[in-house]
Order: sequence, then C-alpha cells, then structure tokens
Amino acid sequence: MDSFRDKIVPVTSILLGVVVVWYVMAVVLNAPFQRDLDRRANQTPGVVEFIGKTLAQPKPTLPAPHQVAVNFFENTFLRSITSNRSLVYNAWVTLSSTLLGFAFGTALGIVIAVGIVHVATLDRSLMPWIIASQTIPILAVAPMIIVVLAAVGITGLIPKALISTYLSFFPVAVGMVKGLRSPELTHLDLMHTYNASPSQTFWKLRVPASVPFLFTSMKVAVAASLVGAMVGVLPTGAVAGIGAKLLAGAYYSQTIDIWSALVAGSVVAALLVMLVGIAGRLVDRAMGGRPA
Repeated sequence: MDSFRDKIVPVTSILLGVVVVWYVMAVVLNAPFQRDLDRRANQTPGVVEFIGKTLAQPKPTLPAPHQVAVNFFENTFLRSITSNRSLVYNAWVTLSSTLLGFAFGTALGIVIAVGIVHVATLDRSLMPWIIASQTIPILAVAPMIIVVLAAVGITGLIPKALISTYLSFFPVAVGMVKGLRSPELTHLDLMHTYNASPSQTFWKLRVPASVPFLFTSMKVAVAASLVGAMVGVLPTGAVAGIGAKLLAGAYYSQTIDIWSALVAGSVVAALLVMLVGIAGRLVDRAMGGRPA
C-alpha cells in the first residue's frame, strides 16, 4: 500500500499542478481576444464572468482543460469508429504505421548493433554516421522519403512506416550495443575457460545481458516511432491519422481539436510504452529474472 501511495501521490500532484498552470495560462492568453469582444459589444463583465468567458471561447488561443476533455470524450466515445472525426479511427491509422515502423526499426537496430559489436571496422565507420543521421530534422527527411518512394510506385503505409523506422532504429541500436558489451571481462574470461565458441558466448552471455537494455531502448523507440508516423502525414496530404487531425485543426483554427488530437497521441504513446514494459517484464521472468 505504501509503495502504491509513493507512486500515485507524486504523479497526481504533478498532474494537478499542470492543470492549475494550464487554466491560468488559458485565462492569460485568451484574455486579449475576450477584451476585444467585450469592447465591441459594449460589455463590462465582472472578474468572475470575464474569466468564465475566457475559458469558454469556441476558438481559444489556448483551450482550457475541460474543453479539451469534452472534445476528447465526444470524439472518442460518441462517434462511430469509422468516422473521420473519430479519434479512435485516426489513432488506429497512426498506430498501424507506428507498429510497422517500430518493427522495422527494432530489427534494423538489432542487426546494426550486432554488426558493430562483432566487427571493429563497423564500430569505427558506421557508428559516427548513425549518430550524425539523427541530427537531420525529420521534417527535412520525410518529404524526401515520400517523393523517392512515390517515384518507384511505393505509396500508402510503407513510406510512413519508414519514417518511423528512421526515428526508432537509433535508440535500439545504441541500447543493444551497450547491452551486448555489458558483460564483465571476468564473465568473458569464464566463457573462454569453458572453451565456448563465439556463437555460444553471444547467445548464452551477451544476448541475455542485453535484454534489459533492449527493452529500455524499445520504450524510447516506440514513442519515437509514433512521432514519425504523425510527421509522416505532413508531406502526403493524408486525411486520416492523428497528424492529419493536427493539420486540419491548424488549417481551420480549431485549437480544441488540435489539443484533443495531442492528448490522443499521448494516450497511444503511453499505452505503447506500457505494453513494451509489460513485454520486457514477461521476457525477464521467462529468463529466470526476479522482480525488483
């Protein structure tokens, strides 16, 4: 019970603090437009009425938390999941490219890490380029990927998944390199004493030691993959997906829809990270690990 309280109380306190600051900033940012409306209507509302108006604008500069919550509830639970306005439908469109890109990125990251650990030339030549690749803004890379693949007839899900792959392979590669190199020298010497082959050392020592590092890096990778899937719709003109909802909201100045879509993306990211964490604990338990 104490452990549960130790986890819930800090998170709840931070959440309440964020909500309070959010309300204050909503009043501050929406106040100039509301003053202009009141001046044109020759109205002089009191302080409480004025604050209420700033928190009830149809197109506010910064929506209040309750406005975002109502919009999120309506577009999640009160709309058909086949509707273009449904956040469930748009989240599923984004999720499909996220999962495919995450799978590609994880596989690519593992392959690169294994090559770097076993081939010294790759360590010296490939790793600097991998790091340099992450300095290029994804908004610059995404259109190039879309245009190049469209030129060879590849459109739809694959280009968006490859954008997710670009963002997700890096943390997996770095984490796996760290994990595969984590066994201590004494453990490697012990395997040498047992006359273990390089493949036996890899599978029985390096791979088990790298599993915690892998799942930790996969948590970062799956969140990055979601970002890639959302950004991937920008150069394609897609009409579905969380990224498309953000674009439509920005085009029509529907700030409440924008924030609602952001909340939907955050929920999807949290669920994905949680699922990766559960998978990591199950794998660790299957390998004989004990809970902390």
